[in-house]
Amino acid sequence: MIDGLGALALLLWEPHLEGRNAQATLFEIYFNDPFLICAYAAAIPIFVALYQAIKVIGYAGKNMIFSPSTVKAVRTIKRCAIAVVAFAVGFEIYIFVANNSDDRAGGVVIGVLIAFVAIVIATGAAMFERILQNAVDLKSENDLTV
Repeated sequence: MIDGLGALALLLWEPHLEGRNAQATLFEIYFNDPFLICAYAAAIPIFVALYQAIKVIGYAGKNMIFSPSTVKAVRTIKRCAIAVVAFAVGFEIYIFVANNSDDRAGGVVIGVLIAFVAIVIATGAAMFERILQNAVDLKSENDLTV
């Protein structure tokens, strides 16, 4: 928790080090450039998914991989990946609508790459969720018959 707060403080302070933002106020940095605040908002589902992945690893270490809590954690990872895809699509729309972008190609490539990775993660999580849910259902049926 302390590490996360430290990282957040660093991310909020870092734009002051840029050349064009060196003399800017916080309001000027974050509200004149909406892309920056949206990028920070898009990072939230990424960190939530990482936390859920650590929980799944913990469940595996406790030999509780076939439990409803693991299925719930994997479902959360899938939803976070879908949210990252939505943010990436929103960023792409912003890049095409904003006329102040001289070099759109780099932003488009990064957005497509992020969306592709998130789609792969969402697909893998959906398949893993289905397999885990079937295993949990079988385990609960076997526990009832024994």
